[in-house]
Amino acid sequence: MTYGQIAELLGEGYTPRTVGFCMHSSPDGVPWHRVLNSQGKTSTGKVVLPQDKQQRLLELEGVVFDDNARCDLQTFLHIPKTRSQRPENTTLFKRKSSARGVKR
Repeated sequence: MTYGQIAELLGEGYTPRTVGFCMHSSPDGVPWHRVLNSQGKTSTGKVVLPQDKQQRLLELEGVVFDDNARCDLQTFLHIPKTRSQRPENTTLFKRKSSARGVKR
């Protein structure tokens, strides 16, 4: 996915840059490395050490980068279902189980 895609899914008030700032401060376990810029490039070079860490993690997952460190978004871009295509009671977040065992 791209930062712009995530911003669009989140709705009004979110920009690709905002998403980038949030991804930078995300907790362990968030797959931050799977988010690219709109050119198909990584954007962590000045933030993450080593600078090519994001690209190497994606290459381990099978993503191919060209000599300009760009991946083909036509091939590797993830396009999630839009909100209107998702079942009504789905969420982007895991629900906490109820202490009483009541299903939500």
